[in-house]
Amino acid sequence: MTRETSYSGEAVLFMEGQPSPGVTVIVSGKVKLSTASADGRTIVVRMAGPGEVLGLSATVVGRPCELTAETQEPTRIKIIPRESFKQWLRVHPELAFQIAQELAEEYNNTCQQLRSMLLSHTATQRLARTLLQLVRNAGPGNEVRAPFSLTHQEIAEMIGSSRETVTRLLSGFRHKGLIEIEDSTLVVHDREALRQLGHGDGAGFGF
Repeated sequence: MTRETSYSGEAVLFMEGQPSPGVTVIVSGKVKLSTASADGRTIVVRMAGPGEVLGLSATVVGRPCELTAETQEPTRIKIIPRESFKQWLRVHPELAFQIAQELAEEYNNTCQQLRSMLLSHTATQRLARTLLQLVRNAGPGNEVRAPFSLTHQEIAEMIGSSRETVTRLLSGFRHKGLIEIEDSTLVVHDREALRQLGHGDGAGFGF
């Protein structure tokens, strides 16, 4: 049986290390997914929005949650308990491949975020890699667009930096003609230049 719940503000949907409540589908709102490092710091893995599915791998394998999920604004979710989800899969086995795709995408996103954090030595590199991740599904081309709803503070938590640093770097990216943020859209004008920054080859950009 599917349960639908609404949250008016910041609330914890599930916590790292605790039993999974089941598959969580975001109907509306925004959810922060994070993990705790060995020294107690919180590392934001990503932000999730409407239509995204959370807790799929933990539900499928019956393990504790790998991440903590917290709402960032008024949010509505649907929860499918594990037993109901297993029964649904038995009735609709043809959807197993779609589930496998979702799991692969979840794994890929996590690997990309970890790679961005571990292989990037500067905040400039981490920010460039994060912006590239946001437009990864925007199609080919050097100039691309993607939905954008992150605050400077949320980006700072994602790249392990401060809000002031993120504000300064984004301003520099805009000044150099690399990006533009229009309402709720991120416009990357020069994807290749941003890729160079992400790999540390940005000496000529003045960062």
